[in-house]
Amino acid sequence: MTSPDNFQYPTGPLIIHTTHEEGAVTQTHPAETISAAQPAPAAPTTGQPYEYRRTPLVEPDWTRFPGWRHISRDQWESAQWQRTNCVKNIKQLRTVLGDLVSETFYADLEADQKALATMSMLVTPQMLNTMVPFESMSTDALYADPIRRYMIPVASDRRTDWPSHPYASRDSLHEHDMWVAEGLTHRYPTKVLAELLSTCPQYCGHCTRMDLVGNSTPAIDKLKLTLKPVDRYDAHISYLKAHPGVRDVVVSGGDVANVPWKNLETYLMRLLDIDTVRDIRLATKALMGLPQHWLRADVVEGLERVARTAARRGVNLAIHTHVNHAQSLTPLVAKAAQTALDIGVRDVRNQGVLMRGVNATTPDLLDLCFALQGEAGILPYYFYMCDMIPNAEHWRVPVGHAQQLQHDIMGYLPGYATPRIVCDVPFVGKRWVHMLTEYDQERGISYWTKNYRTSIESADLAALNKRYAYYDPIDTLPESGQTWWAEHRDD
Repeated sequence: MTSPDNFQYPTGPLIIHTTHEEGAVTQTHPAETISAAQPAPAAPTTGQPYEYRRTPLVEPDWTRFPGWRHISRDQWESAQWQRTNCVKNIKQLRTVLGDLVSETFYADLEADQKALATMSMLVTPQMLNTMVPFESMSTDALYADPIRRYMIPVASDRRTDWPSHPYASRDSLHEHDMWVAEGLTHRYPTKVLAELLSTCPQYCGHCTRMDLVGNSTPAIDKLKLTLKPVDRYDAHISYLKAHPGVRDVVVSGGDVANVPWKNLETYLMRLLDIDTVRDIRLATKALMGLPQHWLRADVVEGLERVARTAARRGVNLAIHTHVNHAQSLTPLVAKAAQTALDIGVRDVRNQGVLMRGVNATTPDLLDLCFALQGEAGILPYYFYMCDMIPNAEHWRVPVGHAQQLQHDIMGYLPGYATPRIVCDVPFVGKRWVHMLTEYDQERGISYWTKNYRTSIESADLAALNKRYAYYDPIDTLPESGQTWWAEHRDD
């Protein structure tokens, strides 16, 4: 299966466009820059462009898979069973799926793992169970499944013309460059990212931290954390005590669900002892991929202690999870989210990633947001544009497409539950997709400015006067733009 052929290009708001012939800056409609070969917009129809229908959450029947036919509910709802039975390789996937999927798929997966994958294979039973959830499993259905597309990528998913953008990099956001202590990224003036470890319960193919997270693959030899965890955590706490201007700590990794609870609780309580820390966010895809972990009695009791301490000290404690498609939301996920809220966590929010073939359409995004907000008690917060990492071009969308999606989802959801679509621009940070200062759609280059210096730019007086570039996937450009990049591929 190749990338979808019906990818729709943006046809919406006015943007800034540079014409190369004269270098002039003019305002044009995005549709004017799309080649004649692109399909015309659909004719108007009666009714609304999107029709909301409430869809209650359902836990798919895991016994439909040959390898799990005898698995009981008690086993399924055990975090230990889930971790022990993660699918880590093709042999284990065969054991679960049996003969429901053809050898063609397994060969395609093997080709990707041997040469292209930036993340090793690790999928929880919970996540695998949401693939092709309510129809007969088949090779074609698995190829088309949106969860499979980013959790179990195969070689035929990836582009052969532009598998990576020429400006793609392993650490596309330069988080490692901005370490002020091992695993502590000081990128924004008042916020830090604390990477406590480099593992997750599951590995996503599009992971922005593929430079560090997970096992090495034939395509990527990963960086390694070298300090003992206790020394790493001590260094984080020391830095935060010495820098009272930092008030917001995102506790991540990897995934905090892989930190032994006693160690995580100790770290969080130490953060809460720092008077200048006012916001703590726990980043965990496991709330969706392994909700059983967040329902364990010891984790629930420990999180309640942390939440009570945070409330007493006036600190905002939130959980940020990562759901990319409505299929991933089940009653167990909703139960884990509600449990966190019941014991005092202030908010549970979602940060998804826009990806072609997964969720980069208006119906997919709205279906997901309504399921998050209305059924699972999770607040839609951000959708990031997929970062410019190697072998990710088949997932990425142009900035103009993201702008159109933001336009098209407005007005359906409550305002507080309408997510912002953001572009995480290297050296700039998160920017709403309409905040660019200039956009050359022919070559797919957008330019952005910023209003602060990162920790590695403290002496750069010109940092706030620069324009920073971001690049659209080349295969989405008009023919003239693709030709230009082909001619400058090695520049």
